[in-house]
Amino acid sequence: MTKKRVTTAGALILLLGLSAGSLSAATPATPAHDSHGHHHSSPATLQLNNGSKWQTDAPLRQSMANIRQSVDASLHDIHEGKLSTAGYGKLARLVEKEVATIVRNCKLAPEADAQLHLIVAELLDGAEQMSGKVRKAKRIDGAVKVIGALEKYAHYFADPDFKPISH
Repeated sequence: MTKKRVTTAGALILLLGLSAGSLSAATPATPAHDSHGHHHSSPATLQLNNGSKWQTDAPLRQSMANIRQSVDASLHDIHEGKLSTAGYGKLARLVEKEVATIVRNCKLAPEADAQLHLIVAELLDGAEQMSGKVRKAKRIDGAVKVIGALEKYAHYFADPDFKPISH
C-alpha cells in the first residue's frame, strides 16, 4: 500500500510540475519571447480549439467517466450534508487516482494537453479540499470544485458519451 501511495504521489507531483510549466508558459509573452516566435503559447484560461472542442483519447475519457460516476453517486449525500468525512476522503482518493491514470496514459496534442492541465489542476485542488488538507476549506467546497472541473471538461473537450452532472 505504501508503494502505491508513493507511485500516486509521484504521478501527482509530476503532473503538478507539468501543470505549473504549462501555466507559466501560459502567461503573456514578454518581448524576448515574442522575438522567438512563441505566438502560440497555451492560454492561462480555458478556451476552445478555434471554436471546436479539444480532442480526447480513450484513457482520458475513461478516467473522467470514472470521476463523474463517483461524484454523481455521492451527489445526494453531498447536497444533503450527509457525506461523511470518510466519504469525502474516499472521493478525494478516487479523483487523485484517476488523475494519476490520466498522467500515465493520456496522449493529447500539446495544445489540448495544456488545456487539460487547467482542468486537472482544478480536480486536484478539489480533491485536496475534500481530503481535509486545506485549512479553513470546507470539504463540500472541494466537491463543488470537482463538479465545476467536470462541467468545464464537458464544455471544452470532445467526449460524446460524457454528460455533465446535473445538480
